[in-house]
Amino acid sequence: MSKELFDKVSIKCSRITTRNYSTSFSLGIRCLEKEFRDPIYAIYGFVRFADEIVDTFHDFDKADLLARFKTETYRAIEEKISLNPILNSFQKTVNQYGIEKELYDQFLKSMEMDLDKTKYDQAGIEEYILGSAEVVGLMTLRVFCKGNAEMYERLRPSAMSLGSAFQKINFLRDLNADFNGMGRCYFPNVDLTHFDENTKQLIEDDIAKDFHDGYQGIKQLPRSARFGVYVAYLYYLALFEKIKNTPSSIVLTQRIRVRNRRKLSILAYSYVKHQLNLL
Repeated sequence: MSKELFDKVSIKCSRITTRNYSTSFSLGIRCLEKEFRDPIYAIYGFVRFADEIVDTFHDFDKADLLARFKTETYRAIEEKISLNPILNSFQKTVNQYGIEKELYDQFLKSMEMDLDKTKYDQAGIEEYILGSAEVVGLMTLRVFCKGNAEMYERLRPSAMSLGSAFQKINFLRDLNADFNGMGRCYFPNVDLTHFDENTKQLIEDDIAKDFHDGYQGIKQLPRSARFGVYVAYLYYLALFEKIKNTPSSIVLTQRIRVRNRRKLSILAYSYVKHQLNLL
């Protein structure tokens, strides 16, 4: 017997994880060509579990859990198997698409930063975003490029910018939980006890630049990957617009959301644009 059945069970766990934790990313993944869906589910499941350790498991030894998760990740990739189904799916994707160790190394380093770091200077937040978001974009790009090194290098800056934009929007969306709940501030030189419209505008200007740079790369993706990434881009753009239209005092105290009805309209709009090749 091969481990094919176990691999099928493992990727089902990654799909369930993605669909339960993120309706928006699930929607985007379903819009990818079939060959890309399971590898992206595997990547999301991996990053989601690591993020859960540092953000949610407050009654447990987070440092120990993350250290064990990290050790098990390296072992799974080396041995090409893990009894943790999420890691088994991730190792298969890493080995199949040649995802570099430096990418998941950097990601895990950012997760370690979340264990005890609550404030960042500019250099610190750039390193954190590199690991928590930009390298995740690069891991997915490795999948989309299917071994095409020239395409990967050409689209690398845009993938990093898009990941950065998504992460910074998450920072704004989750201000209440991060700052009031865990005492974290991901914006250098910002005093969130005096978060005002001018400060919010500066952050939004920075995000807008990342969005612009990321969109240039989306237009150059293979058609088989473009639709799904474009759906995720439009969803985050809608969330960004909603945050921009919300007073700073509300952003600091409430989690801003995009309604499911709006998500469906985004899906319909992006499908038409994709079909007519109007991106």
